[in-house]
Amino acid sequence: MLQVTDLEVRVGARLLMSEVSFTIQPGDTVGLVGRNGAGKTTLTKVLAGDLAPANGSVNHQGAIGYLPQDPRAGDPEQLAGHRILDARGLASLQARIDKATAEMGSEDPAIAEKAMARYARAHDEFVSAGGYAAEAEAATIASNLSLPQSVLKQPLGTLSGGQRRRIELARILFHNAPVMILDEPTNHLDQDSVVWLREFLRTYQGAAIVISHDVELVEHSVNRVFYLDAMRQVIDIYNMGWKHYLQAREADEERRRRERATAERKATSLHEQAARFGAKASKASAAHQMRARAEKLMAGLDEQVAQERVAAIRFPTPAPCGKTPLFGHNLSKSYGSLEIFTAVDLAIDKGSKVVVLGLNGAGKTTLLRILAGVDHPDTGEIEAGHGLRLGYYAQEHETLDVNQSVLDNMLRGSDVSEVEARRILGSFLFTGDDVHKPAGVLSGGEKTRLALASLVVSGANLLLLDEPTNNLDPASREEILRALNAYEGAVVLVSHDEGAVDALSPERVLILPDGVEDLWGRDYEELVSLA
Repeated sequence: MLQVTDLEVRVGARLLMSEVSFTIQPGDTVGLVGRNGAGKTTLTKVLAGDLAPANGSVNHQGAIGYLPQDPRAGDPEQLAGHRILDARGLASLQARIDKATAEMGSEDPAIAEKAMARYARAHDEFVSAGGYAAEAEAATIASNLSLPQSVLKQPLGTLSGGQRRRIELARILFHNAPVMILDEPTNHLDQDSVVWLREFLRTYQGAAIVISHDVELVEHSVNRVFYLDAMRQVIDIYNMGWKHYLQAREADEERRRRERATAERKATSLHEQAARFGAKASKASAAHQMRARAEKLMAGLDEQVAQERVAAIRFPTPAPCGKTPLFGHNLSKSYGSLEIFTAVDLAIDKGSKVVVLGLNGAGKTTLLRILAGVDHPDTGEIEAGHGLRLGYYAQEHETLDVNQSVLDNMLRGSDVSEVEARRILGSFLFTGDDVHKPAGVLSGGEKTRLALASLVVSGANLLLLDEPTNNLDPASREEILRALNAYEGAVVLVSHDEGAVDALSPERVLILPDGVEDLWGRDYEELVSLA
């Protein structure tokens, strides 16, 4: 159970919500919704104990399993499978078993004998902790998240960003905590994994809080909805499923509009009466009472719901460049003994639109990092053509300095003035003191907007975009799609979002890990959500 009482949450001086109270019981699957920047991610950090509230209390029984938007936890040297098992304290036992097993094969009889004794002790502890059944359960969860045994045997540091996030999701689901908090759990999942996760959440016996822009996930899984209203700085609680919530929220907003219209008419009438009475000294007291009553009428109303602003996302006007601004020759990449891709050749022509497809772990993110100069290939080379100016959007927002402010991130590496940077940030919904917030405290959606805003000042003629629609609300996603469609420079896109690929209108497709290049056709569309 999770109980929240009179909670007040702030970021600096900015109030996100106040007087929030609710209780979540086993069997509750709560959809936490609200526009980007309303404070959903900040609230989950408070509930998980990662941030302290400005006021109020959070109490829970048992552990909380928390999946943040950008999970980068774990020892890079730890095996991925052990990271999952570690959720129930089994990883250290498994590591002891593995080490003893290796030493039992020693040619030194003394070492082998001691290893056998250690193996027996570790094995007994593992069995008493339900280790083999738990190991099978963990493997099943991992498999349903498209994490095969070959990935589970790799160190975390060798995995792609998408694989790391799915390992963390598998770890939280395997933990089986009384309360789970999942922030955008469908990021980096293929369609089969998303379908499996929906059913997992629907039948979960504990309590769960889910932030997701996947409408089908919340429609299928949640039985309560918490709407974080950024205008009123409150949470409206709807004890119902998604479809009924949409109807109830629309009815509530219509009721508030009617109440405001009625109160405004009465207040206007009272002010007019007070103006007429105020001209006569004998009725000054009555006029004062009428004004006070009018003010009380208006003060008792909820804040009017204004049309929520949407970031005016646009990509830069591309700088002039040659016919082919980027080449890749014989590119290969491996992590240890794991071969990611080999002998990939590509040429990105001026203004061309290319989609990179491949299953999770095929090296799509790795290729973009190599093209951006962040990583180096094991073989081959990148050749910059005449006038190349690269703009790179990283799916995990690695291009942002989380210790610097929003404004400093915009100014870093560009010759734009502070006034111009503020103007551009304003169009991406960073106004006033928002520009002085450290990038590290931003939500996933806000980090996405900041990273995209940084591209605007780059003058890039080739954009490398890695899952640019992740973490965005539907309105902001539509802006991204419009900007993609209008951009005149070259684009290399990695995305599970069929709408993003459609907006790009690609001419070519590069399929990894084989590096096969082909003209884009409708036959490839169904591979996008599966990739």
